[in-house]
Amino acid sequence: MTELRHRGATEKELQHQNSEDKGSETEGKERDGASDTETKSDSGVPEVPVPADDTPEVLNKALSGLSSRTSEKNCVYHSYHLPWFRTLSWYFLLCVNYFFYGETVTDYFFTLVQREEPLRILSKYHRFISFALYLTGFCMFVLSLVKKHYRLQFYMFGWTHVTLLIVVTQSHLIIHNLFEGMIWFIVPISCVICNDIMAYMFGFFFGRTPLIKLSPKKTWEGFIGGFFATIVFGILLSYVMSGYSYFVCPVEFNNDSNSFTVDCEPSELFQLQDYGLPPVLQSITGWTTVKLYPFQIHSIALSAFASIMGPFGGFFASGFKRAFKIKDFANTIPGHGGIMDRFDCQYLMATFVNVYIASFIRGPNPSKVIQQLLALRPDQQLHIFNSLKAHLTEKGLLPALEEAA
Repeated sequence: MTELRHRGATEKELQHQNSEDKGSETEGKERDGASDTETKSDSGVPEVPVPADDTPEVLNKALSGLSSRTSEKNCVYHSYHLPWFRTLSWYFLLCVNYFFYGETVTDYFFTLVQREEPLRILSKYHRFISFALYLTGFCMFVLSLVKKHYRLQFYMFGWTHVTLLIVVTQSHLIIHNLFEGMIWFIVPISCVICNDIMAYMFGFFFGRTPLIKLSPKKTWEGFIGGFFATIVFGILLSYVMSGYSYFVCPVEFNNDSNSFTVDCEPSELFQLQDYGLPPVLQSITGWTTVKLYPFQIHSIALSAFASIMGPFGGFFASGFKRAFKIKDFANTIPGHGGIMDRFDCQYLMATFVNVYIASFIRGPNPSKVIQQLLALRPDQQLHIFNSLKAHLTEKGLLPALEEAA
């Protein structure tokens, strides 16, 4: 009897303790819920209003076969329920593309543009037209503001502009690189791809030291190994491609054939030259000089950027995806995410290449200067001729030319 009473008392104590534990867990959950609510209210991110689903039955049947992710995206678009939201987003995208690619056409195809009167007018007032189109979208946005959703609308307005700045602007720079010659496009993107692969290989076999918290699988061993491997790869690839005019010649418009060509006499940048080796390398190799293309020297800078700064584009994308708790930007490529997941480093690389060309490579283009001179009025051309004649006479070059004539 004593043992039974003792067991009964023990069971009652355990039940009482369990009830206290459950009560404390419930209080903890309530406190956690309150803290989550406070965090959400203090996060500064506007809440998206979720109206009743008014999607037509026909559209629901059409969307029933889509994947869950596609359906979620459709719901997100419906959840905003804001006037002109998607229309304005597409409108700003078209405005930005019109501005950037209009600048490209005017710059590289000046002769072709001057042949047609409508194109000549669009080229002359291109920036004014672009600004007028943007102002139209700006006014449309102001007129679309809804009293209860001011904060959300300005939030989306800002996101639209940031997206256009990152994606469209850098895509425009890639087009500019292509017009300078295919080699300025292929070598940089190949270096980024090579660095990504070699960093993975070195990290897989030798990786021990974590590199950055945003990407726990990245290691210092992979980072350093990928750097040296990319430098060697860039030099070798540049040597192979520099020997073909198709890769090194810029795109130009030929007036005689009335077509675009990539045939030219390669510049000094793509002609083999002798370079003296340092004494240390001379003692190791036994060579005093080596023949290299000058572009190979520049490829070292491109490869170094692809290895050091290029990965930060990937880190940026990783941080962005973690902030929004998504794995990939899209699922276009099975197992690899979307297009943006593959180009997160390429856009940063394209911007660097464009800046590098403008700073260290590109010089005055005589053909473009002549094209612009021919577009001037006769009195303006005569004024420039007299100014140039006076300048050459002052330099002592013109008398020699006249005697030779």
